[in-house]
Amino acid sequence: MHIRVLGSAAGGGFPQWNCNCRNCRGYREGRINADARTQSSITLSADGEHWLLCNASPDIRAQLAGFAPLQPARKLRDTGINAVLLMDAQIDHTSGLLMLREGCPLEVYCTDPVYDDLCSGFPIFPMLTKWNGGLQRHPVAIDGSGFSIPALPGVEITALPLTSQPPPYSPRRGHPVSGDNIGIFVRDRHSGGSLFYAPGLGAIEPHLLPWMERADCLLVDGTLWTDDEMITNEVGTQTGLSMGHLPQSGPGGMIELLGRWPHKRRVLIHINNTNPILDNDSPQRAELARLGIDVAHDGLEIEL
Repeated sequence: MHIRVLGSAAGGGFPQWNCNCRNCRGYREGRINADARTQSSITLSADGEHWLLCNASPDIRAQLAGFAPLQPARKLRDTGINAVLLMDAQIDHTSGLLMLREGCPLEVYCTDPVYDDLCSGFPIFPMLTKWNGGLQRHPVAIDGSGFSIPALPGVEITALPLTSQPPPYSPRRGHPVSGDNIGIFVRDRHSGGSLFYAPGLGAIEPHLLPWMERADCLLVDGTLWTDDEMITNEVGTQTGLSMGHLPQSGPGGMIELLGRWPHKRRVLIHINNTNPILDNDSPQRAELARLGIDVAHDGLEIEL
């Protein structure tokens, strides 16, 4: 199974266009050792030719330009993207579908709550119906049953509900339901390799632990280093947990969780522009290196 990280940052990317925090300003002025990142998305393939896009970032056009297998190659107009799987209905994970409108009809897999939000508060499904049939929706169950996608023969995907908030435009904001946000367990039956992917992991929930235990690679939420990071950096008023993101540091944080599996490939993704791990020379980055935890970057490739 081939995995390509198209974008590794949280919403707004890095540096964020309107942000003057230590990281963003330091990057622009060349004062920190860091790499620019686009907004979070990965793509999966069983054969290196047909790909499943997991989340459609607003930066999808630049991400396509940077990865040849997704570019037109087989016909006058085409793409290596054969389907899209949405982890949630957040704008930074779905608005890239608007950039893909010339490629409609497009197969899109999502849960019922995500579909409801994308037909109402952010009605991207109705908006795109006039583009050659628009988005062809396929329901995603969250009952633990696996499903397959024709473009990925031999690959089984299991959607796992995560406790998190729906988008700000959702009528369920403040009252989340199961299916607003998912992680996935992906297993290649041919190679035996498996991935646990959860860019929006807001809590350590018991039903997730067996799937994390089974996975060869954990590609998980790296949004914030501390829960109050947005507040202390004076760029927001919410904690990470209130936004549905488990902080890396501190008791019960992501580092402590990942410490259960020191033998696995462990990679943080969906990194907010305020997170000190974006500075390659920071003590926080050194701590991750000491623990054998990687930080995703745009263009990272993983084979399982």
